[in-house]
Amino acid sequence: MSEDFARLSPEELQERLEELASRIRPLDRQLAELKAQRDQLLTERRRRDRQAHREARADLKAAMQRGEFPTVADLVAAAREGGLDDYAYSLKTGGEVRLGFPDARQQTLTFTDGRQVAQAKDFAEAGRCFEAGWELGSPGRPGVRVHFPGTRLERLVDPAEVFARPA
Repeated sequence: MSEDFARLSPEELQERLEELASRIRPLDRQLAELKAQRDQLLTERRRRDRQAHREARADLKAAMQRGEFPTVADLVAAAREGGLDDYAYSLKTGGEVRLGFPDARQQTLTFTDGRQVAQAKDFAEAGRCFEAGWELGSPGRPGVRVHFPGTRLERLVDPAEVFARPA
């Protein structure tokens, strides 16, 4: 049911506003308390997530140091089939990376014979380049091009510092 507020005097309108404000105040306090409790719980969840992430990264680094995961150099030398996406890659610091250029649709490894450059999209191509004597990197710039997922930050890294684990 709709009221005709145009018929109310300015005093009546002010009284109604004050009455509504007095009814809202306890609800605002209650809402503020509920939001504070929610924020405390969210903070605790973020703290636990950070702790779990730190522990997982420490476990990964320990496994890499124990030699449980091969390096990219080891994979290229040994693997002759499979795709680069069959593995998840991490730096020796434990940070996750992807191979190749940040904007590329798929991961690649760059090989050079000192003059030419070839992009290997899987381990079969990488194996052929490796057997032909090509090395990882580009002319004058040895290494594996990696980038951090979700960023455009890329760098060249020694192939012995990039570890692979089954995806």
